[in-house]
Amino acid sequence: MSAHTSPRQATVNRKTGETDVKIQLNLDEPRAAEISTGVGFFDHMLDALSKHARWGLNIQAVGDLHIDQHHLVEDVGIALGTAVRKALGDDLKIQRFSHAYAPLDEALVRVVIDVSGRAFLHFDVDISTEKVGEFDTELVEEFFRAFVMNAQLCLHADLIHGKNAHHQIEALFKATALALRYALERDQALSSVPSTKGTLSEDSAQA
Repeated sequence: MSAHTSPRQATVNRKTGETDVKIQLNLDEPRAAEISTGVGFFDHMLDALSKHARWGLNIQAVGDLHIDQHHLVEDVGIALGTAVRKALGDDLKIQRFSHAYAPLDEALVRVVIDVSGRAFLHFDVDISTEKVGEFDTELVEEFFRAFVMNAQLCLHADLIHGKNAHHQIEALFKATALALRYALERDQALSSVPSTKGTLSEDSAQA
């Protein structure tokens, strides 16, 4: 298989005094996700993200859930964002820009992405309840911030309307997955990265 068509994949292990996160990611070979974080609703959202982004994704994570879910959710976001950036590597002849809408019953979310190498999160998603099951819904924004900062994406997320918290969050993850799917897609017509600066990285050595 040529370098141009080889799967973009990464393995990331993040171990701290609070969590132990192991991720295997393949951006180009979708398969059934294998996800275990100890937080059922979070697993469900990560599975939706993987399925609709058309990824191959394995996440095995444990953390100090006896305290709360914060460290675990944030560290999964850090590790997953790191895995996306690592999987992309220097293979950045990609669509770069994308947007997607995802409805779930009464809820509708829009996500717009620029794989710019500059991390920025706009998060206008006012989730209607503090909990979905045992999941702390304020951690949704924490996950997205950690993910975006480490994947080096610009991501704008807006809840257009919706009342049910489960629907709001799931629509957000699905819209993100769809936008990522198209933004990260290879563009074979490109002869260089899609940037007037010639780089999609903040690394000064590459600028």
